[in-house]
Amino acid sequence: MSREIDIKSVNSIRVLAADAIQKANSGHPGLPLGAAPMAYELWANHMNHNPANPKWENRDRFILSGGHGSALLYSLLHFFGYGITIDDMKNFRQLGSKTPGHPEYGHTVGVEATTGPLGAGMAMAVGMAMAEKHLAATFNKDGYPVVDHYTYVLGGDGCMMEGISYEAFSLAGTLGLEKLIVLYDSNNISIEGSTDIAFRENVRMRFESFGFHTQLVEDGNDLDAIGAAIEAAKAETTRPSFIEIKTKIGAGCPAKEGKASAHGEPLGVENVAALRANLNIPDEGAFVLPQDVYDNFNEISAAKADKEVAWNRLFEEYAKAYPDMKELWDRYHDGDNAKCLFDLDEFWNTCDKPEATRNVSSKILNVIKNVVPNMFGGAADLAPSTKTYMSDMGDFSKENPEGKNVHFGIRELAMAAIGNGIALHGGLRPYVSTFFVFSDYVKPMARLSALMGLPTTYVLTHDSIGVGEDGPTHEPIEQLAMLRALPNFYVFRPADATECAAAWYHALNKQDAPTALVLSRQNLPQLEGSSSEALKGAYILEDSQKDTPDAIIIATGSEVSLAVEAKKALFEEGIDVRVVSMPCMDAFEDQPDEYKNIVLPKNVTKRVAVEALSDFGWGKYIGLDGEFVGMKSFGASAPGNLLFEHFGITKDAVVAAVKKTL
Repeated sequence: MSREIDIKSVNSIRVLAADAIQKANSGHPGLPLGAAPMAYELWANHMNHNPANPKWENRDRFILSGGHGSALLYSLLHFFGYGITIDDMKNFRQLGSKTPGHPEYGHTVGVEATTGPLGAGMAMAVGMAMAEKHLAATFNKDGYPVVDHYTYVLGGDGCMMEGISYEAFSLAGTLGLEKLIVLYDSNNISIEGSTDIAFRENVRMRFESFGFHTQLVEDGNDLDAIGAAIEAAKAETTRPSFIEIKTKIGAGCPAKEGKASAHGEPLGVENVAALRANLNIPDEGAFVLPQDVYDNFNEISAAKADKEVAWNRLFEEYAKAYPDMKELWDRYHDGDNAKCLFDLDEFWNTCDKPEATRNVSSKILNVIKNVVPNMFGGAADLAPSTKTYMSDMGDFSKENPEGKNVHFGIRELAMAAIGNGIALHGGLRPYVSTFFVFSDYVKPMARLSALMGLPTTYVLTHDSIGVGEDGPTHEPIEQLAMLRALPNFYVFRPADATECAAAWYHALNKQDAPTALVLSRQNLPQLEGSSSEALKGAYILEDSQKDTPDAIIIATGSEVSLAVEAKKALFEEGIDVRVVSMPCMDAFEDQPDEYKNIVLPKNVTKRVAVEALSDFGWGKYIGLDGEFVGMKSFGASAPGNLLFEHFGITKDAVVAAVKKTL
């Protein structure tokens, strides 16, 4: 293949991206113009992928962490034959198009991750590389490297400035993720101008300190140098690789090259014409590119299919040679492999005495890992507290990639993104954990979990003022409302062991949304009326003897037992109430209206909600006539039981609140 057609292909990518942005009159041309050479060289000559089967399991993964440069990715997908048409390019950034402003996983074929928040793609790439390393250690046999692929991630100065990249790449170096290759679009420009105003560190030296193999390509247009660097990175077998490629933002556009104005605004009609002329791409109208360029891409794409053909043959032989491993492979890739837990007594009956739901969750997890073999996860240096360690499963590390317990270190933000990357890779069921109050650090990546519809499980413990002596910095108040506000995100706050099992069952069988388990530090009693009905999000735990209850008490987590005690006290005074346990508002909202009206009849307006957190969001269920028993301030430092008294979250307070509604 001549370099002449390669250069013409690179320049066609640039022009198509510029045309799409110009037609939308919105977008970011700077990255596509500057990074087109490295992206083309990678996709054409080094990356194993098959446009005819974008989900081929052993494909190399590519993540555009600088998601604002989406026109680059869409241009690649168009030219390589992933089904993005010229009409799709013309509809860039328009309602319902396949080419939204930032790449969206599950919406556009070939997009491996939803990116936009800078640095997030970097951390998700680390997760993908971790998944590859673990699965390779689990399944590969001599002569049968059935899991053998690279994760490539491309981003710029913004991704490197964001703290999440520090967190994620520090872990990547520690774990020796040799199949991770970072391409750094180094142009020294951000929105406000030269990066010198805020960013003067030596990024390459930072990556050396992380334990990466590092290289510098001085000229971002030099395809041969870029290709040589990628091959050198692939030859590195003990460390992840970092390639700094010096580019010019807006490259090829005479009036914009190297300027901050190239970053986030269309070039302008005249400048697009000048770009074409400067790059020797004939101007036969917007979105019209040379046929020999399409012929080049078609030839490359056709050859890519051979890689999958060879892998399919290898896997067929592997399955015959190792039928037990083929069976295990199928279990790893079966999204329904946790359904059998429902009929497992051991799963539902983990304890019969008062116990913290974090402890109960630990017992349940250690039942799950014996049934669901592809569990993979851990904590942000808190496994002894969040109780998320799987016994006898080993620790995932550079030295022991077969281990299933991940030590993320004190890196909550990156941990959540890495969990997403593991889920995106496929083959593993990831979970991550920390204290509930630190979900503030987790939330941006939890939002991406929800946006992508990923089944990442979040285990969040120490769920209320029950934390006690650590005080208000460690006592969550508003965090439950924050997570409940996320669309497509299921938040369970179980009241006992049975509800905790229901929460785990939901998490492991929900294929298109993340789930958070919000768990207590303090012991909670096992409730006589609790059941797998908790899977419906809310259910009648103890009912009134009347056809129409005098009032309804709705509670979650540790406060459900308070509601039960209050019901008994009220009954002695001739007031007969219903107690509803509502471990998951989101799951309850999924139920038919008929069921919801059975649990919370519309004609019973006397309602009290009890939760040792903020009242935000409860108005929907208690209405104007309802009362709330919970927190209206931050917490304090004292033993947890005293704090419940101090803040008035008691049986007597619940009784008084019910009487007030009446």
